Amino acid sequence: MKNLSRIALALLLCAANLFAQGGVLTPGDNLVVEGVPPIPTQLVERINRYSEFRSAGLASWHPSRREMIISTRFADTAQAHLVKFPGGARTQLTFFPDTVGGASFQKRAGNYFIFSKAIGGNEFFQLYRYDFSNGEVTLLTDGKSRNTGGAWSNSGDLIAYGSTRRTGKDVDIYVMNPADPKTDRRLLTLEGGGWGAVDWSPDDKKLIVGEYVSANESYFWIVDTTTGEKTLFTTKGSEKVAYGGAQWSRDGKGIYVTTDLDSEFQRLAYVDVATKKYTYLTDDIKWDVDSFVLSPDGKTIAFVTNEDGNSRLYLLDTKTNRRRDVPNLLTGVIGGIQWHENSRDLGFTLSSARSTSDVYSIDASTGKIDRWTQSETGGLNTENFSEPELLRWSSFDNRSISGYLYRPPARFVGKRPVIINIHGGPEGQSRPGFLGRNNFLLNELGVAMIFPNIRGSSGYGKTFLKLDNGFQREDSYKDIGALLDWIKTRPDLDADRIMVTGGSYGGHMTLAVATRYSDRIRASVDIVGISNLRTFLENTEGYRRDLRRVEYGDERDPKMRAFMERIAPLNNAAQIKKPLFVVQGRNDPRVPYTEAEQIVRTVRAQNTPVWFLMAKDEGHGFAKKKNADYQFYATVLFIEQYVMK
Repeated sequence: MKNLSRIALALLLCAANLFAQGGVLTPGDNLVVEGVPPIPTQLVERINRYSEFRSAGLASWHPSRREMIISTRFADTAQAHLVKFPGGARTQLTFFPDTVGGASFQKRAGNYFIFSKAIGGNEFFQLYRYDFSNGEVTLLTDGKSRNTGGAWSNSGDLIAYGSTRRTGKDVDIYVMNPADPKTDRRLLTLEGGGWGAVDWSPDDKKLIVGEYVSANESYFWIVDTTTGEKTLFTTKGSEKVAYGGAQWSRDGKGIYVTTDLDSEFQRLAYVDVATKKYTYLTDDIKWDVDSFVLSPDGKTIAFVTNEDGNSRLYLLDTKTNRRRDVPNLLTGVIGGIQWHENSRDLGFTLSSARSTSDVYSIDASTGKIDRWTQSETGGLNTENFSEPELLRWSSFDNRSISGYLYRPPARFVGKRPVIINIHGGPEGQSRPGFLGRNNFLLNELGVAMIFPNIRGSSGYGKTFLKLDNGFQREDSYKDIGALLDWIKTRPDLDADRIMVTGGSYGGHMTLAVATRYSDRIRASVDIVGISNLRTFLENTEGYRRDLRRVEYGDERDPKMRAFMERIAPLNNAAQIKKPLFVVQGRNDPRVPYTEAEQIVRTVRAQNTPVWFLMAKDEGHGFAKKKNADYQFYATVLFIEQYVMK
């Protein structure tokens, strides 16, 4: 009750601040706000219910009890919560100003859990231990480097994880007993930022370590956990091959993997450790296997496929290799699949267009589905929210490009304004999950929204994934040009009222579209976007620079450098003649804030209207609710001023 009282008081104080200053929202001191008009509290009142959606994700099962840790937000950021039974109370365990992620119960006793946290969005994650006996939190890592992952040994007393502490950019593999941080030791010294610990062998003598080079190339190594000697498990040949997950079989004789070896799509396979022979288990499924997990008893593999954006969950018998799909699930996106140690309960997270992300479990024996969380939706009836329509259009080279169209309610008549929202990555994918605040744009403004999956998106085969690499970058810009042509053919969409937006690489696409198709759009909103691939690569954090060069090209090569300069939105900013809104986190380690500042400065100099919002306590996107709310209020104001009229 005391915690609830404190939260209620905080909300009242926040509300008092919002409605101060004579009906105008006062931005926090942590925000840099330039060119954005005062936001009327009347607008805030209209939007507020759409900013109160919560979501939940499965973090970890208790090793013996049928309880779990989930991630959800009660106040400003997502924290770790304990849920003791389906539909039970969400008891908050961590209370930090920054998001807590990666919570994982100690594997055998469950008397503590480890979690990950960074400061202000800088992504220099530290590992911590939370002890249930006294509620104390202990820092496990050095407090300075970037620490990622955390694979538990089968004995339950060790974790293997990656850290940049040696050089600041190379990820080495460390092993530690979290109960005693002094046991921390470097197991493997490596070069590059794409390494990670994956899974321990049943006897804990070996460790699978993944080496990520690009979306199209990765490898698995087997490492001796005593000596650190590593042996390449997957072959390196002339063809680049990508691997997803990897997990030892219970007898230690094989490793289950997902791979696009000799295939367009990621297939689930069993690889014999001694012979390196591959046995494919999903050869007939012509879609990616997104994720899989082997039950602790080794008898069942749960795996999820990505079928034109929608998820499908299967259970596979490892003895017969026969599978069955799980019926009666909402059509949407499934993630975070995880077996309980009882090998019967499979937990997962599910979201759909009409249901915010929540945690479920299925009894693999009976098929019974339990819902563990019922996240709040601001009092709104989400059953009336728009369902996406899968659409396709032909691009400049006759290649079929797809995306999702969300229509506003039928009460909005006539041609509707359109917002094109481009995903990041570039190897991301727009999928039919919950739109959160964006439902306000559909339901209250009557805007139609299109989420395209242009070339370079994942989910459509490895050939499609590579079509925007290096010197092919401009072809992805043309896919949006073709979408603008397609919108003209639709009697229900207004080709004269189009806004383009996107985050990260989607922000780069937004700026590219704003330079190339300025006469065909009304406005653009760039969120943590790249304004020049060359300056981005020179200034992004060292641990990720080489990984990004594989996708974008190496700026040190004179021909590639000249190409990047020619296509850079920054160098073509004279063509941005329509209003621009730029959003940035000051601590962004991926796309440095300088990418935003230089495009704002350049476009503003030519008298094009520019709004700029930067949060000093955020990184690659706004994670804190108060900042995300202000960003959305300002975005709605921008849309009403430049798109709706």
